Amino acid sequence: MIEACVFATVLCGFFGLILKRNLVMKIIAMDVMSTGTIAYYVAIAARGGKIAPLASNPEATLARGAFADPVPQAVILTAIVIGFSIQALMLVGVMKLAHDNPTLETEAIERSYRP
Repeated sequence: MIEACVFATVLCGFFGLILKRNLVMKIIAMDVMSTGTIAYYVAIAARGGKIAPLASNPEATLARGAFADPVPQAVILTAIVIGFSIQALMLVGVMKLAHDNPTLETEAIERSYRP
């Protein structure tokens, strides 16, 4: 059930990216799609019965058994940070376009473009 909701989130972002004409709405759709992808990886990686590998009490931790792998957590955290920085960079680009154009509609910007 969770996978279906996450897949629907990714599809909503994808269709928003294709169907919306406003650049800010396209950026929001890309953020929704990125959030859905990250949520999918989190849903796959979530497993019960795993414990965090903490160094505070190694003897008790070793006796309990299975550890959670910290590498997927680091990868997802990196993906979140990179997604945030890309979104900020796209918004700066849209701000520069808004300075030169009265609208943020893609078709109007393409019509008024002169190389």
